[in-house]
Amino acid sequence: MSERDSDIEFDFFDEPETEEATERVRAPRRPASGGRPPSGPRRPMRTPQGLIPMLRLAGLIAFLILAVIVLVFVVRGCASSSKHSTYANYMDKVRPIARDSAALGRQLNAALTATGIKETELETRIRGLADTQRQQADQARSITPPGPLHTEHDHLIEVLQLRASGLSRLADAFAQTATTKDATAAGQLLADQARLLVASDVNWDVYFRDASKQVLQQENVTDVDVPDSTIVTNPDLVTSQAMSTVWQRIHGSATTGQPGGNHGSALGAVTALPDGKRLDPTTENTITASTDLAFQVSVQDSGSSQEFDVKVTLTIAKSPKPIVKSRTIPVINAGEMKTVTFTDLGAPPFGVPTTIKVDVQPVPGEKTTANNSAEYRAIFSLG
Repeated sequence: MSERDSDIEFDFFDEPETEEATERVRAPRRPASGGRPPSGPRRPMRTPQGLIPMLRLAGLIAFLILAVIVLVFVVRGCASSSKHSTYANYMDKVRPIARDSAALGRQLNAALTATGIKETELETRIRGLADTQRQQADQARSITPPGPLHTEHDHLIEVLQLRASGLSRLADAFAQTATTKDATAAGQLLADQARLLVASDVNWDVYFRDASKQVLQQENVTDVDVPDSTIVTNPDLVTSQAMSTVWQRIHGSATTGQPGGNHGSALGAVTALPDGKRLDPTTENTITASTDLAFQVSVQDSGSSQEFDVKVTLTIAKSPKPIVKSRTIPVINAGEMKTVTFTDLGAPPFGVPTTIKVDVQPVPGEKTTANNSAEYRAIFSLG
C-alpha cells in the first residue's frame, strides 16, 4: 500500500453516537462533596392514569347506593303514612255510629227510669229507638273497612243488629205483659230481652274494639283510637228484680201519672279512707289527710219502691271556696244499701276546725227527708 493510501481517513467509523445511546451511557451527576444538589425545577409527580376514573366510579356507586337507601325510606314513610290515614279514616267513620248507639242506651235508661210514664208511651219510645238502631246498622254497612279489618267490621254490624233486635223484643215484652198480674214473671221476660243488649256490649268490646286494636298492632299502626260503645248504661237495671220493679212502677202510675208506692232514701255511715274511720256527728273527728284521702258514703232505699239516679253530695268547708263533690247511684232497690266513694278531694284545710256535710237528694214522692243529710265537725291532720 502506498503512503497516499495510508492518509485516507475512514470517517464512517467515527460517526457520533446516537442520542439514545448517549442517554443510555450518560452517568448521573453527583453533587460535589459537601455541596448542595443542583438547583432547578423538579418534575411533578404524575398520578397514575387509571386511578382518577376509578375514584369517580366509586363515588358514583356510593351516591347511587345512598340515593337508593333514601328512596327506600321515603317510600316506606309514604306507605306508612298512607296506611295510618286509611285506618284513621275508617275509625273516624265508625266513631259517630258508636257515639249515636251509646246515646240510644242513655235514652232507654231515661225512659225506663222516668217518673209517671205510661206503658204504651214507654213501648212507643223503645220501638223508636229500635228503628234508629237499624238505620245505624245500615249506615255501618255502607262503610268499606281496610282489608285486615273486614272480619271486625262484620262483627260491628252484627252488634248493631243485635241491639236493634234487643230493643224491639224489649218493646214486645212490655206489650205482652201489659195485662198480666204477675210482676215477677213480667220482670223475668223483660230482663231476658234486655240481656241481648248486655251481650251486644260484650261483643263490641271483644269482637270489635279489642280485635281491632290487635289488628292495628299487627299492622304497626299507632295513634289510631278504636271507639267504645255501651248501650246498657246501668247493668243493675236489667236484672229480673229491677225490671220487675220497673214494670210495677209503670203499671202503678198508668192511671195516676204519679209514682206509686212508698218512696224514700236515707243516709247511712260516712267513713274516712284509707284510715277506715267512721265519722261521728256528735263529736269532733280527727282525720288523717293524705294523697289517698277519700270518703265512703252509704245510702239506703228506705221506701218500698225502686229508685233511680239518687244524687249524693259531699261538701268540705274551706275558705275561700269549699270542696264540693257529687256522685249518683243509678238504681237502688227497695231496702237495698249502696255505697259511693268520693276521691280526688284536693287539699283540705289542715289543722283548723272545719265541717263535712253529706246530702242525699230526696227521690220523687219522698215525704220524709230528715234522714237525708248529716254534718260532721272535723280537723284534718297531716298524720
